[in-house]
Amino acid sequence: MKKLIMILLCSLFINGAFSQEIKEQKEENSKMLDFVSKTGVLIKFEDYNLPNIKAMLYSVVQSRIRKITSGNEEQFFLQISKKGKYDTKTASIAYDDLLEVQKALIKLKSQSELDLNATSDYLENKFVSDDGFRIGYYINKNKLTWTMRLEKYGSDNTVFIKDFETLLETFQSGKEKIEELK
Repeated sequence: MKKLIMILLCSLFINGAFSQEIKEQKEENSKMLDFVSKTGVLIKFEDYNLPNIKAMLYSVVQSRIRKITSGNEEQFFLQISKKGKYDTKTASIAYDDLLEVQKALIKLKSQSELDLNATSDYLENKFVSDDGFRIGYYINKNKLTWTMRLEKYGSDNTVFIKDFETLLETFQSGKEKIEELK
């Protein structure tokens, strides 16, 4: 009887561990990857370039709208790309997430004005989208710097922006272009 109970407990534990792993892997996929991973349908990509983003450290950051047609469905993504030494890092922000990022940017802007008066040596404030795109700012020695992290993993995936208006314009032009294309 004890052996039977031990076997049942072990199988429940092992089953729970594997189901947890599958759930975590599912959450890793981005909205874009989920959409383009469909099989048995034609998938078409169309890009619409937007103005480059003025970034610090002499880096060129490109932005565009990517329209993806998968079968009879269409989805739009704001893509922000930064060429690195060995590869290109790209954030693909779904339209719904783009709206949330815009709301967060307004909140971050008002908080940044208050945070500039903080007495801390270092302060960081950010918003993270469902797909792991991160936008925010840090204050170091009373100097405010806006940042975007394009991809969750890897190096050279962060963009440093001098001013808030540049970010606001990028996301607004992306939203307007998507609405125009719909």
